[in-house]
Amino acid sequence: MVTFYRGGWCPYCGSMSTAEMNKLSFDVLSDAGNRVARSFGLVYSLPQELRAALTSNNKALPGINGDNSWELPLPATYVIAPDRKIALAEIELDYRERLEPDAIVAALRALRSDATRAA
Repeated sequence: MVTFYRGGWCPYCGSMSTAEMNKLSFDVLSDAGNRVARSFGLVYSLPQELRAALTSNNKALPGINGDNSWELPLPATYVIAPDRKIALAEIELDYRERLEPDAIVAALRALRSDATRAA
């Protein structure tokens, strides 16, 4: 499973401290420069009015993201099969909305079931 979110500064998106606090058993990676998100076609540049609003709230993206861009990924979740085919894809324009965990679990179970039948 791969999920893209805006960053730890966003109250809807969580952070590395969340991974540490909850002792997650999976890797939480950073996509510096949005390289991976860009390859999925998820990156967009924030308009000037949002840049000003974020700057006034001490959330200027260039300082937070470690580059000079004002770019973010669209929130997205993918379940990718071992053969690299996408078994589930959800891209959400509203960063406050998320794919239901049950949908992710169902896609993972279906992949496991397919693998068991193939074996």
